Formats: sequence, structure tokens, C-alpha cells
Amino acid sequence: MRPVYAISGGVSKFVKARRDKTFQAIVKEAYDYAIQDIGLDFPTFTRLVDGSVASYFSDHFTRQLMAGIMAQDYLGLTPKPSHRVEGGGATGGICFQEAWKSVASGHMDVCVAYGFEMMSHVETWKGNEFIALASDVSFDYPVGGFYSGYYAMMVTRHMKEFGTTVDQMAAVSVKNHINAFYNPYAQKRNRYTVEDVRNAPMVAWPLTRLDICVMSDGAAAVILASDEGLERLEAAGARVPRPLVQVVGIGRGTDAMRMADRPHVDYDEFMRDYATEEERSSDETCAYYRRLWQRGTRYPGVHSFRAGRTAGNMAYKMAGIYHPLQELDFIELHDAYTSSEIQTYEDLGLCRYGEGGPFAVSGKAFMPDIDYGLKAPEAPQCPVNPSGGLIACGHPVGATGLMQGVFAIWQLQGSIHKHFGDATLQVKNAVRGAIHSHAGTGTYVTVSILERVI
Repeated sequence: MRPVYAISGGVSKFVKARRDKTFQAIVKEAYDYAIQDIGLDFPTFTRLVDGSVASYFSDHFTRQLMAGIMAQDYLGLTPKPSHRVEGGGATGGICFQEAWKSVASGHMDVCVAYGFEMMSHVETWKGNEFIALASDVSFDYPVGGFYSGYYAMMVTRHMKEFGTTVDQMAAVSVKNHINAFYNPYAQKRNRYTVEDVRNAPMVAWPLTRLDICVMSDGAAAVILASDEGLERLEAAGARVPRPLVQVVGIGRGTDAMRMADRPHVDYDEFMRDYATEEERSSDETCAYYRRLWQRGTRYPGVHSFRAGRTAGNMAYKMAGIYHPLQELDFIELHDAYTSSEIQTYEDLGLCRYGEGGPFAVSGKAFMPDIDYGLKAPEAPQCPVNPSGGLIACGHPVGATGLMQGVFAIWQLQGSIHKHFGDATLQVKNAVRGAIHSHAGTGTYVTVSILERVI
């Protein structure tokens, strides 16, 4: 397996509706951005790239089958190899990892991962119906299976089980929206308070409109290369930023589509198969989990994403990470709902199961130089969603996981000021970051670890 470098990335601005261009042209915006950032022109790079992976979630929005090959053609990449991936909300994260595999395996030396979604072509209610088709259409969907309802059910269980509060969820929304205020590519650049979030229209209790991400139009692209590919690009005049950014760990997990089909494991099985190395090594944490089980907690239940824990553990093992909170400098996390960000804190081992709510208001996930108007008892330690996340950036599904990759590359290159025109969101001296992409009610999850290398 060869080293793989994430050398460049580009995004279009995420917006509610992009009426001026087709999906192919939006993809080319992101593609051109990534190419121009390394100082190459379109014809030169297109000649040097070996192939691509295309990412989009739904054929329904564009009313076009095989849209990936249309983008491939528009980018001038035919007849080079390509394939389309799809995995619900995790589509972009899967695309990133499939491109990584193409390079790590030796099949390609330079590979482009690009993704898009044009969700404005349908009314919001119809878009929600399309998204709901990513649930079991013979079981969940016929009884009103829209995703806001699923996530509301999951978080009410989290609240009952662990005491999570609506104000803790609202704090996530406040953090992510205020972060996005400094991100020119974000769809929603607004400052909100906890009161604003709680007073927003209720969608599915306890989730208000400001607890939930929005539908978007947008695209993103990432260029991955081997050592040989890097040499080829630089020989052609590419100015690849130093230090390099290497993809040092990938992980994926899956779970049953229907939450009712997910098993409840006992304490011993949880500690053996799902606990992190850090958790297993702590007598205090082992005792904490035993108390949870004794009072009736079951895993994964509907309050946790087993696929997220599986993906995180796999990526951490590959990257040599033992203490995620101490060893990661930032995380771009799939926050389709404020509640799912809290749940994922736990899945990724930033805190123990049951402690996601307090972690959300602790300050540990905040940026250090931003005033959120929240009384945080602790200093920032590992900023989560410094970009603003899905809740504020937007969620053009096929582009989202790749957008996270682009922002992670810029963080590790130390180039946020260059791309944003403002350094407020730059995580100082960032060495290692994670991107996390999540589908359905936790049916597909990917975690990728990127690291700055000399």
C-alpha cells in the first residue's frame, strides 16, 4: 500500500438554488478551483490525471441517470476510467476513500474525487420524500418515515437515557452557524443564540428548523496523488503546497437499515468488540459503562451509531491514534442534525457514551478565538466543524463529504486565510484532522484521517 497525498481541493459556494449553471458546470467550478490552486491550467492537468471517482446521491433530483459520466465528459476526462459511488449522506466520504484506494493500490497515480448535488430542482417537500426513500420503503417509509422524525426519535431516547437537553443541542447550532459566519462558501452565514434556535419553527420535537441542515446546490473536488503522481505533476509545473497532507487512515462501518433490526449487545461484547483502546485501558471508564448496563442501557440502541464507532476505530487503528481528543486537532463531522453531532462525539471517542450533551457545551469543540455567547467551562481542545458543518454550510449530499476533505486539506496546509480571506477559522498548527461522513440513520459511515507531513 502506497502513501497517498491530498494535494488540492476546490468547492463551489453552497447555496439554496444555483439557477445559472448545470450540474456539470458546477462540478467544473470545483474541479477548476482545485487545479488552479496548484498552478496548472485545465488542459495540462487533464492530460496528467489518470482517472476519477464521481459522487452524487440521487438520480431523482437531476432526473438524469448516469449523471456521473456526463460530468466526466464535461471535464474532458473521457475515456479515462471512472465510476460513480452512492451511499446516502456518506456518498462524498465513500468517494474520497474510493479515490484513495485507486491511488494506494497502484491503479492510479493521480485521481480526482468529485461530487455534486442539485437539490433545488424539486420543492422541499419532494426533496424530503426523495431522501426518505433512503429508508426501508417496505417497512419505515409507508408509516411516515421522514428523516427528521427518525432523528427526533433517536435523540428523545438519548435524552431519556442520558439526560441530554435541548439547550445542549442548541449550543451545537450556535457554534456551527457562528463558525460559518467566517466561511464565504457556507450557505447560512448567520449568528444565532440558544434562544433563537429553540424559538425557531418546530419540525419534529425536539428538533427545530435551526437544529437541522438544509438542502443545497453545490460541488466539491479533491485531487489525490502518489509519490510518482506528485513528481509527475511537479515536473509539469504544479506548485503543490508544502507541507504535504497525507491520508493516513480510513475506516468504514455499516448497520441495518431498520433500527429495529439492530442488536443489543451485553457489556462484555461491547467492551470486546466496540470499546476503544482508550476506554478498555481505563478502570474508571469500564466501571462507568458497567453502571450504564446495570441500569438498562443497551448498545447500540437507537441513541448510538454503531457504524460510526466501527469506522472511527478502524481509522484510528490505521492512523495510530489512541486518544482521539488529544491527538486530533479538528474534526469535520456530519452534523445533519445537532443531535447527531452530539451522538457522534460519543461514537468517535471524544467523550464516553452518555456524555455527548455536556461535551457540546464544555467548550472543547469550540474554536479558540470566537465568541459564541456561550459560557464554556473548559478551553477549546479539538474544534468540531470549524467550517460550520452541514447545518450552516449546507448539504448538497454528493459533495458534502468531499467538502469536508477540502476544508481539512486547507486547515492542514495552513491556508484558510488564502481561501477564506480571513484566518479566524484557521486551527493553529494543525497536524492531524478527521473527516466523518454519515448516511441514513447510521447505515453507512466513513472516517478518514489526514495528517500534515514534512
